[in-house]
Amino acid sequence: MTNEQIKEEWKPKVNPWIMIIPVMLSVFIYVLDGTIGNVALPHMAGSFSATRDESMWILTSYLIAAGIVIPAVDFFSKVFGRKNFFIISILLFTVASMLCGMAKNIEFMIFARILQGFGGGGILPISQAIIIESFTKEQRGAAMSVFGMGVILAPIIGPVLGGWITDNWTWPWIFYINVPFGCIAALLSKKLIEDPPYARKQKNVKIDGKGFFYLAVWLITLQTVLDKGNNADWFNATWICWTFAVSVVACIIFFHSQLTNKDSLIDLSVFKDRNFSAGTIISVVIQAVLYASLAILPQFLQSMLGYTAFLSGATMMPRGLGSMTAMVMTATLSNKIDNRILVGVGLSLLGASTLAFGSLNLQISNMNIAIPNFVMGIGMGLSMVPIMNLSVDTLRNEQMTNATGIQNLLKNIGSAIGTSLVATMLTRFSQVHQYMMVGKTSELNPAFIERVQSTAAALSGYAEQSVAQYMAQYSYYGQLVKQSTLWAFIDSFRIFGALCIAVIPLLLLMKKIKKTEV
Repeated sequence: MTNEQIKEEWKPKVNPWIMIIPVMLSVFIYVLDGTIGNVALPHMAGSFSATRDESMWILTSYLIAAGIVIPAVDFFSKVFGRKNFFIISILLFTVASMLCGMAKNIEFMIFARILQGFGGGGILPISQAIIIESFTKEQRGAAMSVFGMGVILAPIIGPVLGGWITDNWTWPWIFYINVPFGCIAALLSKKLIEDPPYARKQKNVKIDGKGFFYLAVWLITLQTVLDKGNNADWFNATWICWTFAVSVVACIIFFHSQLTNKDSLIDLSVFKDRNFSAGTIISVVIQAVLYASLAILPQFLQSMLGYTAFLSGATMMPRGLGSMTAMVMTATLSNKIDNRILVGVGLSLLGASTLAFGSLNLQISNMNIAIPNFVMGIGMGLSMVPIMNLSVDTLRNEQMTNATGIQNLLKNIGSAIGTSLVATMLTRFSQVHQYMMVGKTSELNPAFIERVQSTAAALSGYAEQSVAQYMAQYSYYGQLVKQSTLWAFIDSFRIFGALCIAVIPLLLLMKKIKKTEV
């Protein structure tokens, strides 16, 4: 039997469905931590006497640290052995979570979040690789449905759970709850997970120090631009221009070094595979839409409809129910229907539900939020899990760790771009619509003058005529601002919905998953 046959025919000694328990537990707490702190951020800022911009680094530092580690997962797996590195990642994430809860100032908190990001960065790509390799191709659909349930549900549950814990306990507990689950995941991983021959510790592994440095510079500067660009008015700010220029140069040098360096940090040859390339692009778009919608919808409900933070988070629960429904459908249908069809249907539902949000107004009922959210959850589940299977199906098993690391890096960047883009769109579109609408609120518009005079007359019984006139004009200006902001939300939803539909043709470039005979 050749080495290639051994690599492809390796099977774990432990039942894969038992092995998946610590894997999914670690995935859930890692992904959950990406959003659970969002609603508690103002409370943390108050505890540390920090400004809003300073407190944002609590989120940014975590994303940057995780982003740096993710593409280096294959290298660290060779140095320590993949199982050992997975356990190290879980333990570092767990210890860092405890340190986050113990933080007494913003500096220590950022340090602890960086450690947490370093630990968590390796969890997701390794988990994905373990699941793909441990299950047969016939079982992968069901297994990846379970994996997808953790990846999709955790960021949806995060804001709700974070809001409840913050309101009923205190914000440190959003980090302390990771500790017992992290310890359990590490112990079970030690006992249940097994490394295939090609994922064990290797000797004489050389580190790509320059590549690692260029990667760090690229991601740090990129994340800084994405996080601070909107507040700084983007490229009208000199420091944003210079930071972005450094990011672009570092990105070019990094990828050039990975193509030319024999001992590179990542292997870019996986992009020669059509399924992987097209699947990665679609996955990045789905990730961008997921995190953009998680940012924009609660903001719409709170700022426009007066929902509390907890209630706005709770409105995401139908999406979770839809995702769970889709996971059952995916597990059942993945071996019976061409996965490209499932992804196409999922993207269509995702696009349609996002476009449905683009028809909202300020007189909607809860059902107008719940139904599109449920459909969006189904779309997420039907598209996200099958695209994972499709993108790696034509790769060899020993390529999985490297491929999942690269894919998760780009998905992280996609989520950051989606969140940053939607914040910018809301600001700019609101300004555009306000500029377009303000022309109607002039003394040359009889309808506007009639409305102002009517309102001023009603208010004149409570204030002097000049004051009543001013109050009436101010009231209508407030309505104008609210309507222009509403149109900004509508435009943003529609653009992301159209983006989902626009990537569907990429499925034509992908090969159908080959079903092996049992």
